[in-house]
Amino acid sequence: MSDLLHRLGAWLHGQMPTHAQLEANRFTAPFTRRPELFRFTRRSVPRGVAVGMFIGIFALIPGVQIVGAALMCVPFRGNIPLAAAVTFISNPVTTLLIILPVAVAIGNSFGYHADIATVEAMVREGAGLAQWRGWLLSDTAPAVLIGLFIQSVVAAFVSYFLTMWFWRYWIGRKHRARRHRSLFRHVESEDGQPPVKTGDTEGIA
Repeated sequence: MSDLLHRLGAWLHGQMPTHAQLEANRFTAPFTRRPELFRFTRRSVPRGVAVGMFIGIFALIPGVQIVGAALMCVPFRGNIPLAAAVTFISNPVTTLLIILPVAVAIGNSFGYHADIATVEAMVREGAGLAQWRGWLLSDTAPAVLIGLFIQSVVAAFVSYFLTMWFWRYWIGRKHRARRHRSLFRHVESEDGQPPVKTGDTEGIA
């Protein structure tokens, strides 16, 4: 499990925009002067993940996800780089195979009869903002938007609580490792010999 979490953390770190990149964007530049939006704390991290999950699923328009995540992080006091990284949960593969089919199924359960062929084509072709504005006036838009909204809200709540659990697990693991090191140093200082690490030292806490 630790290897999986390490890989997930490495992926998120690779997707995070740097402070300089956010500062170079005219829409996100004003937020770079607020250091509290860039700190990794037990409150800002889950909020940032939840914001990124919501924007990443609901806002499928390329180019607006990072800006939308930054804007939403301000009132929720989430971590902006982390939120921006999580928006990449939606990409052409996950959008076409998971997000859109689930959204249409949810929307059609409200009595709509959406056809997502046009939306799938727009995602594959990387449609711009003008094309998405035109699509919003179509008959299929309400079903897809309702489905995306419900899906993104559920995903945001689930990711928020999962991230809180992960944060406590990670911090607890660091504390246990620190106590192990402290115990070994204490034993070494008492007998003057390096402590022998036995097989059951993993359970010391």
